[in-house]
Amino acid sequence: MSKPTAPEYSDIQALARFGHGRLKAARFLLLIIRDAKQAGEWIQSVPVSSAEWTESPSQTALQIALSAEGLRAIGLSDEVVEGFSEAFISGMSADSNRSRRLGDIGENAPDKWQWGGSVTTVPHLLLMLYAKNGQLSAWSETVMDQRFGQAFTVIADLDTVDSNSIEPFGFADGISQPAIDWERKQSTDLHRRDRFSNLLSLGELLLGYPNEYGQYTERPLIDPASDQQAELLPVAEEHPNLHDLGRNGSYLVMRQLHQDVPAFWRYIDQQVQGDPQEREQLASRMVGRQRDGTPLVGPAEQPVEGINTTGNAAALNQFDFDNDPLGQQCPIGSHIRRSNPRTGDFPPGVTGLLTRFVRIFGFGRKHPADDLIASTRFHRLLRRGRVYGEQLSQEVALKPKTKKGQRGLHFICLVASISRQFEFVQNAWSMGSKFGGVQNENDPLLGNRAPLSDGESTNHFSQPDAKGPAHCIHAMPQFVTVQGGAYFFMPGIRALRYITSFTESRGGPKS
Repeated sequence: MSKPTAPEYSDIQALARFGHGRLKAARFLLLIIRDAKQAGEWIQSVPVSSAEWTESPSQTALQIALSAEGLRAIGLSDEVVEGFSEAFISGMSADSNRSRRLGDIGENAPDKWQWGGSVTTVPHLLLMLYAKNGQLSAWSETVMDQRFGQAFTVIADLDTVDSNSIEPFGFADGISQPAIDWERKQSTDLHRRDRFSNLLSLGELLLGYPNEYGQYTERPLIDPASDQQAELLPVAEEHPNLHDLGRNGSYLVMRQLHQDVPAFWRYIDQQVQGDPQEREQLASRMVGRQRDGTPLVGPAEQPVEGINTTGNAAALNQFDFDNDPLGQQCPIGSHIRRSNPRTGDFPPGVTGLLTRFVRIFGFGRKHPADDLIASTRFHRLLRRGRVYGEQLSQEVALKPKTKKGQRGLHFICLVASISRQFEFVQNAWSMGSKFGGVQNENDPLLGNRAPLSDGESTNHFSQPDAKGPAHCIHAMPQFVTVQGGAYFFMPGIRALRYITSFTESRGGPKS
């Protein structure tokens, strides 16, 4: 195979590279396609923002993603759609087993969602609009023209707020993000990283590139001999005789997460009997960071690959959990430790072939549970979510008459594998009742508190203590409730042109 080529930034939607953090206003519209011809023409007419860097950044941005049903509705054949992953095709809510694995049961069950939980409310298209503060309304009016109204039905219009990177419970957010190897200099050889690395292969974000296993993720490849429109697409890197519908695109996972801020702070306040200092400490241990983002463990012994060594990001991210195997500084079951355990391919202390050989046979453990968590680099997510709703201070949330209101997070993440990345983290780590050896607990923030199949409760949170027995709090209510969700594919820009250029001979619906 020839030398890896640099990614074509002009063909990648900007959200994958930039996140639009400087565009503080955002709006997410979930749409059903009413008229496929009008929808295709509208998509071709709008300025989809690319990842190409410019010296004069735009004041607005627009991104588009489609669900599997959306691809079908706009005219893509079933044969092509079936080349995508099983999770994407099935959708987030159509399979009861998937719902159970994701923790979408009880109050989180899809039949209680505001959108995405039934056939009629699963969106075909996600339109993401971003703008500088004060410019979003005008930008929306420009985009949502007469043809837009003829092409789509809006099933949900999700507003956001500029929260200054503070999530609704009051903690600094968006601190820990993986770094993507855009220049493709990193080796994809298997099992070469003993320690946690924050640098990921491009194929963990975009389809059509090698992932951390050195493999290309399955996606639709089109034979130009059977489809002349395939010439619109880039050539598949590993199959140069085929054209690649997936290349430069990502799967996009979206979930609307309602956060009951008053319940969170009142429960913690009750546990510490109103002591302000202990209230802060308990909340920080549940999250895994202090409210300003300061980690609860000290810096890593060696700089973490993929994280800058200077600036505020370094202070907040240059750490791992190697020197805290029992969770006495940062509890093993805390939110950030479940979301990103910062593990390497081998447990701490493995530094060469001899120690690898010893560990393969189960010897030399520092702690009985240090082999229980999978290597983090195979399960990272690139988060692109936004906060919604009026934000509450801790003081207001603690007042007895304060209502929970509508506030939370529009969770968005980009991945190349829904099952190996998002679903694994959600199932095995966030909702897992035995994560890292912790028993009968799930994520203290995201957990649904549903009892296990044997009737054991999961509404606990344990805090190991170096001076004695672990402290455990009980009867913890559910703080976060799912109110909607769906899986989308965010295509490359050339792939968008292909998708919207259907003809009657390719099965495109008649207008």
